[in-house]
Amino acid sequence: MTQVVAGETCDGRTTLFGEMADDVARRDPTGAAPRVAVMDGEAALWAAMRLFFGDACVGVLDLIHVLGYLWLAAHVFHPTGSAAAQAFVDERLRQLLEGRVGRVVGGLRQMLAKHALTGAKRRTLQTVITYLANNQAHMRYDVYLAAGYPIASGVIEGACRHVVQDRLEQTGMRWTRRGAQAMLHLRALYLNGDWDAFLEHRIQTEQQALYGIAI
Repeated sequence: MTQVVAGETCDGRTTLFGEMADDVARRDPTGAAPRVAVMDGEAALWAAMRLFFGDACVGVLDLIHVLGYLWLAAHVFHPTGSAAAQAFVDERLRQLLEGRVGRVVGGLRQMLAKHALTGAKRRTLQTVITYLANNQAHMRYDVYLAAGYPIASGVIEGACRHVVQDRLEQTGMRWTRRGAQAMLHLRALYLNGDWDAFLEHRIQTEQQALYGIAI
């Protein structure tokens, strides 16, 4: 998050991408491995990615976010929870996965023109069309799948929920940044099955530090 560091405002997004670029350079100094960024449609994220990675990184619009917009469009024409709404989403999702993004956008534009939509429904459908059209370059899901690239961040978000939220966001909890980071280190050790090895290492290092001996 953006914060003041040493009297200067530190932009969280820029800092994050800078740290990721450093990490990528350390782990893959030759640039041989493919680089894929799965993100939502926020323009500032794509600008930051281009700034730090240029054309060396494949940008993928998170399919989970796209699904959310497809459901918005479905509910313009069909009731929530209906089989018709599910079929609406299924059909367009299949087309997106087959690489026919233009067809989906064109079809929604035709529906906007042909149906007498007014007020909120018209604005909602226009929002969906604009979102898909603006992000079309990052929705080549057929190409991404063929290359074995991830197209959604569900695995990452699930890991964040399991590692972070389940431990740090319980009732009444308040954390400092330093305390939260320390707890996350312990949480990762525990979930990775390294708890006993960590305790042994801790005992050894404490003995060495306090008494100059190892047991």
